[in-house]
Parts: sequence; structure tokens; C-alpha cells
Amino acid sequence: MTDSNAAEATGFQEQAPYDESIDLRTDFVMVYGLDDTTPERIARWREAGYRVHLMTGISWGRYQDYLDGRWDGSDHWADAQTVADGSPILHGQSTDIPYLVPTFGFTEYLLEKLRPIIELGVEGIHLEEPEFWARAGYSESFRREWQAYFREPWQPPHSSAEAQFRSGQLKQHLLSRSLDRVTSVLRDEALQQGREVRFYIPTHSLLNYTQWQIISPESRLRTLPSIDGAIAQVWTGTARTPNVYAGKVAERTFETAYLEYGIAQDLTRGTDRRLWFLHDPIEDHPDRTWEDYLANYQRTLVASLLHPGVSRYEVAPWPHRIFNRPYLREGSTERQPIPPETATSYLIAMNSLRDLDRPAVRRPGPRIGIALSDTAMFQRWSPTGESGHYDGLQDALALEGREQLHFSDFYGLALPPLYDGQQVCPVQLENVVDTPDALDDVDILVLSYEFQKPLTPAIHYALAGWVSRGGSLLYVGDGSDPYHEIRSWWTGRYDTCVDHLAEALGADRLRDGVQPIGQGQVRFLASRPAGFTESSSRATELVGAIRELAETGGLSWEPSNWLSVQRGPYLVGAVLEETGGSHVVEGIYLDLLDPQLGIVRHRELGPGELTWLRDLTYDDEPLLASAGRIVEWTSDRTGIRFGCEAPRGVQVTTALRVVAEPAAVRVDGAQLTDLRYDAEVGVLWLRHPGAPTGSTVEIDFRADADGDVAREGTSPDQP
Repeated sequence: MTDSNAAEATGFQEQAPYDESIDLRTDFVMVYGLDDTTPERIARWREAGYRVHLMTGISWGRYQDYLDGRWDGSDHWADAQTVADGSPILHGQSTDIPYLVPTFGFTEYLLEKLRPIIELGVEGIHLEEPEFWARAGYSESFRREWQAYFREPWQPPHSSAEAQFRSGQLKQHLLSRSLDRVTSVLRDEALQQGREVRFYIPTHSLLNYTQWQIISPESRLRTLPSIDGAIAQVWTGTARTPNVYAGKVAERTFETAYLEYGIAQDLTRGTDRRLWFLHDPIEDHPDRTWEDYLANYQRTLVASLLHPGVSRYEVAPWPHRIFNRPYLREGSTERQPIPPETATSYLIAMNSLRDLDRPAVRRPGPRIGIALSDTAMFQRWSPTGESGHYDGLQDALALEGREQLHFSDFYGLALPPLYDGQQVCPVQLENVVDTPDALDDVDILVLSYEFQKPLTPAIHYALAGWVSRGGSLLYVGDGSDPYHEIRSWWTGRYDTCVDHLAEALGADRLRDGVQPIGQGQVRFLASRPAGFTESSSRATELVGAIRELAETGGLSWEPSNWLSVQRGPYLVGAVLEETGGSHVVEGIYLDLLDPQLGIVRHRELGPGELTWLRDLTYDDEPLLASAGRIVEWTSDRTGIRFGCEAPRGVQVTTALRVVAEPAAVRVDGAQLTDLRYDAEVGVLWLRHPGAPTGSTVEIDFRADADGDVAREGTSPDQP
């Protein structure tokens, strides 16, 4: 196994001071926020044994000294992102934390605030959530930036499709410019001090930002030289945003999370940069139940594990709100602290995530990419200004303008093949230009310009090369998008950008049916993408077109209700709810979603049910799973010794593979009675209270035990 400390496989972010109840024992911690307590908080987490990073907002935060003039003597509320009526856009439910235009002034302020952090010896700095709302663009600072960038007078973003698109381009440029300067300057100053600091960008997925009508750098992050990677901020709050399938509006947390994690991989795919997937056991909405939080956490967790290209995780933001805040329980109106079994379940998952860097095996079938461009973010705000604001805290099903929030143009292309059980993954369109292997894992690419546009003709030349080498392209669009008329590189020479795509391919976009192109093929489908969300028959129509390309290209196509992957000993899977039916899993497994870590031999999963199992026949590893971090493992013919680290107040369950029932088990020298041994499967379960400084576990076996009771030697840090 890999050295998990070197890999920084797991981490979390926390603004609260160190407390044993929130000490999750991950590889690193991201101390959040810049204030007078930051040095003390960094020192205390380091004292607890952590690699320490720093996280702060790049577009919002408690930057009151900048806003009210204490920093440089000038009031900077004019830098707040502003809507058409002049109101600032505030973060969450705050009254004094606006989203800011990333002006030169604000960028210099951030540099000054972050310089002292370098001297504190942090190993990484995370500049969180570079965000510019699509409905913003009316402040004086933004108007000046418009004139400097476009060299023409500012236009109200809502005044036309072109103005909105150009507004999005400028917003992305300003965010990228600010990130580039902050990271480049601080990296240089750190090197002058003999230090090396890494810079990461925690960011929502391109899919979520587009759906929520927010502009962010996304693909531009790959081009900024001083950025070392990203955190894909996907969680229940983003993934439960409703969408439409077969005419039904609903939350589809698992499927949406699966697509979000899919596109987020392209933040670093094909580079040597790091990417962590975020999970959040408690979303930002504070009025849901413990049962709701756990069920949706598991949906996002399993969705992330179905993408074996990533094996690093931020296991939680804000553990203080998980372990130290009360929430409702189903059937009760009183808030209660975290149920003990829920805490154990969370920690089993968090510790098991350290062992996911394993060879992966998927079932056969075509790999289907859904092209998604940064420019989709530029087209989301309605020129009429009628869309409602949504950031995960509102009732999306009652939201004004909710039909646009659904982002049906994208989901109309992605959900039908996904619900047919196919391997579907969004693809960052811009990457095909500068990443030669961007489409290596794609057999069929579905593309539409009805909700996005190509920023450069080079995209089409790259696609033409991929098709000629054997790729299959399905273009979907009826030309009804008003953004086809904007000024861009195709204007004047081609009626639309689709005409240039057809020319680059050497295809006739008005011809019906599949057209061979070199070793590959293309088909143009003259339909509005959102139309495929209207009914099950329309969804079937799209699936038929994709399947035709697959089978014409010599690929097999097998409809299924079961989405799964095997990652080493771990079986991860889900039964697609809208597809219906059930799926049976048989074997000898340990259930990692069960706080008791029970044995599974036969399980029938119904629609919407999911699983994460460890196959007990895969290998002979002695350590199977634990709610604690297992360290300093030694074993020989007489017994096993290890340390178990976990937050204070949590009940730890550990499952071990042994060949005999132990004669005695001690925890910190005291006899442990809360244990169970199953001779048939050779598994021993231990339960004891957690301690972040570590509990010493000693397992002794009878002298007459037949053969080795456990694999001898020292096991690496678990897993």
C-alpha cells in the first residue's frame, strides 16, 4: 500500500479551535479563516500531529477591515458583487459578508493577509470558492473592468444574450487573474524564505456552478502555473438540487452527485496535480433530520467511489457541526446530538477511504461522455432576469424561475443513458485542445451547442482528430438557442459554430443518420436537448440514438439497473431508482455502511438502494475496517498489537480477520468484553470508546492455536 501520510489521502477543514471531539485523525487539517486566532489554531492542530494547511475564501469571507476602510483608509463596499437594482449579493444568510469583485485592490488585500501565514509553516493554502454570480455585473468596479477588458462601454448583462455571455467571460477572467497573482506572488515569497507552499482551489463542480448560475474559473485552473490541485466540493447540498427526468421534477442526489464528481475529475485529469473529492455528512441546511443527512451522505459517498480515478478525499467540512450540534430526528420536534451509531458509521467510512487507491474493474460496455463547457456558465442567467437565486438553502421546488434552475439541456442528455445503466461521465470540453488523452476513456461523445459554445475553433479540430481515429460523436441541437447570434470567432464566416464543426469533421450536418468519418462516425440529431427530459419515450429516443452509434462502432450494449465498480476488495454499487427492479449481491462481504460492520452473504437491493462492501475472499489482510485510525500495528504467532485513534466520545467498531478466537483482548490494559468472534468467516469485532491520542489494543491467542493467528510483521498505517 502507499504511504498515506505522503499522499495526504484524507483531510478535513475546520474553523473551530482544536477539540478532541472533532479530531478525525486524518492525514491533514485545513485550518479555516484569517483572524487573530489563526496562529494559535494552526499551532494546536500541529501539536495534535497533523500536517496543517490553511483555507480561506477567495471571493467572500470576514474581510470587514477591507470593506469598512480599516485596511487602507478607503471604503470598499463598491467592490461588492451587485445586482441590477444596486443591491449587494450576500453570502448565505449573512448581512455583512458580500461576494466581492476580484479587483486589483481586493487581490492586494488578500496577499497582505496571507503573507504572515507562510511564516507559520503551513504546507498548503486553499483559496476556496472563486465565485461570481451570473446575475451580478452592475457595480462601478465591474463596469470599469468591462471597459478595460473589452475596450468598449459597459453593457447591462441582462440587456442581451451577447452582453450576458461577455459578462461571464469577464467574470471568469477576473477570478483567474486574482488567483494567478495571489498564488504566483506567495509562491515566490515562500521560496525566498526557503519554504515551499502548495496552493489548491476548493471549488464546486462545473455542473453545479452552471446549475446554480455562478461563474468560476473551472478549466482555467489547469492553466495557472502556481496551482497544485483542487478539492471537488460536491455534497448533499449541491447534489440534491432538483432536475427533470421523464417529465418528473425530483431530487436525484445519487445520480447528480455521480455526474458532478465525474466532471470534477477534469480539474486535474491528465496533469500531475492533486484532486480530493469532498463528502459532507451534514449539509449547510440546518433543519433536516439525522436520518436525512446520513442517507444523502451515503448517496454522495457511493457516487464518488464509482469514480476510481480519484482516491483522495476531504472527509468532512466542519466536524464541529457534525459531532457537536443537535439536529432533528424523524418523528421528533426536538433537536438531539448525533446518534452513536451514526457517528460510528461516519467514521468507518472516513477511515476506509484511506484504502481506496486500488486497481479497479468495471463491467464492460460503451463509455459515454457528455461534453460540458465553461461557457455553459455564461448562458445560464436569463436575459429577462426572471430566474430565482438558489444556493442550497431555499426550497428549490417552490423557487421562482425553477424551470431554468433544472438545467434540463444538460440533464436531458446525461440522465437517459445513465438510467439505462451505461457508463456516463461529463467531459470538460476545453480540455480536448491541450490534453491529448482527454477523450481516451470515451467511446461516444454527446455534444450540444444549445446551452454552451466553443470558445475556439481548435476544439473542433481536436474533435475531428478523435473521431477520425475511431471515436463516435453525437451532436444534438435544433439551433434555437439565442446565444448562437453572439459575436464570436464564427460570426460572419459561418451561420453557427455547428457549421464549422461539420466542416472540420468533413460531414454534412443536415444529413440524417450515421456518417462514417475515418475510423469513427458522427450523427447530427436536430432536437432540443431539454426535450429529452419531457417523457420516458423521449428519453428512450435519445438512448436509441446513442446505442445505434455504439453498435455501429462494434460495441456491445446491455441495459442495466445496476451501476457498480470493484476497487480491489471493495464492491461499490447502486440500483438506479428511476430504472426500477432489483439487484442481488452474493458472496462473503463486510458491510461498510453498517455501523456494526455486519457480514453480507446475500442481499437484494431495490430501486435507489446502494452498497459499499469489502469482499472477504479477495485477500488475507488482517485489518478489515475500523471507525478509528489504526497505527503501530504489529503481529506474530502469539497475538496482535496496535493503536486505535478516534475522536473522543465516539464508539469505535473494528473488524479484524483472525483464524482463532482470542484468549484475551485488552484496551489500554483493561479487559475488553464488548467483542464478538465469528469462527465461520474468521472475523473478530471489537468495540470501545474512542480517544484521539490513541487506545492501545492487545489481542492474545491461546498457545495451542493452530498455525499463524495473523500475518506476521508490521502493517502500514491503516488502511
